[in-house]
Amino acid sequence: MSNCAILSARSYLSESPVRDVWGQAERKRRLGQTISPRTSLYRLVEVINANSATLEEEFRILAVKKRDAISIKNEATRSLLTNRLSSAQLKFRNFCMKPMSITACLSHKEDVDGILSAVLIKAAFNAKFIILVDYPNIISSLDRLATADFLPKLDRIFVSDLGLSKKNEGEFMASISKIISNGPEVIYIDHHDLNRETIFALKKMGVLMIHSVEECSSVQIYNKFKKKLKPHAAFFAAASSLTDYMENKPMASAIVSRYDRQFLMLESTVLSYIISAKQHDDEFLIQIVNFLSDMKYPHDIEGGFSIAERYAKKVSDAIKKIEGSITKSDNIAYVQSNSALSASMIVNFVLGISERPVAMVYKLKDEIDSYIFSIRGNKSCKVHLGRAVNQISSEIGGSGGGHEKACGAVVPREKLKQFIYLLDRLAA
Repeated sequence: MSNCAILSARSYLSESPVRDVWGQAERKRRLGQTISPRTSLYRLVEVINANSATLEEEFRILAVKKRDAISIKNEATRSLLTNRLSSAQLKFRNFCMKPMSITACLSHKEDVDGILSAVLIKAAFNAKFIILVDYPNIISSLDRLATADFLPKLDRIFVSDLGLSKKNEGEFMASISKIISNGPEVIYIDHHDLNRETIFALKKMGVLMIHSVEECSSVQIYNKFKKKLKPHAAFFAAASSLTDYMENKPMASAIVSRYDRQFLMLESTVLSYIISAKQHDDEFLIQIVNFLSDMKYPHDIEGGFSIAERYAKKVSDAIKKIEGSITKSDNIAYVQSNSALSASMIVNFVLGISERPVAMVYKLKDEIDSYIFSIRGNKSCKVHLGRAVNQISSEIGGSGGGHEKACGAVVPREKLKQFIYLLDRLAA
């Protein structure tokens, strides 16, 4: 057995009762004390049966057996151990003969949190495949991963910063079920509102859920896998929380406080503008993921500041053009944008100019015959916009959702006025 194989097995170490049992056995061995079967081999098998054994835990059993060669008199116990150890030995031998696990990451392409989620996963797991998507293409991208070209090559798939809506939840679960049934592990990491039934269903089919509406996706990834990451990775979590307006959340605030705020704001804003400017250049966005995963700063991106400066001028010009076209009701302000810019880059300006609780900017996307909405609320907005938009859009054949004060929607072209009317009523 090679040192590389042993180290690979040990990389599976996770928090579990096995750690405590093994620790007790190791301390006794070092002191020259007898290790009883009840507190070592048999107890380890009990723990494994109760805690979904990983390869690392089974590897530990083999190590105990080899080192201590305990004689067990009880026939039933001996039979149980023999069968379990034989299975573990076979799995470990197969593991030593196969290449290291191959990881894919499917992440949101339209904002800093989505891009930096991919960066953190790339850095922690050396993800071989990075696929960046917008919301309308989640299902088609998952189905792509489930094809014969990808699935046999993959051991682990991360889905990060991609919130679900009532419209696509069923399709999403069907795609995930197909993937899991063919072997790969699926980890879903997100911070958008998700109903309990969907969470339960995903867990039941075997998805590892890392989900909280209290912290952005990158912060959750950093917190979960920081032992696999270099210290610099904390910067990416801080930048994501800042651009997602979640820097005051418990974990995020502790991370953000480590950095000079002006430096953090400059770096995260430049990255945000670079991402927005390059939305139609997936190859460039993937290059950014690969570049930053080497623990670089956004200011290190070649030509990055120039890209951000040109984009800032476009944003300024777009605001001037639409300022006189904003429609205002008692509760909401809305305007159609024909600019090439993302609606999300303009909507906060509309929110400020209009002085209404809710602002919406929408653009027509001809290829899907629908309007893409970006929606924001200020502190006087009393409704949870993400939940309201999810409900309304699904009722009229669209999709949507997100956070309490920031969300998006896809609305069929012919349902535009109905969507605006229903949201206006709910925002009252």
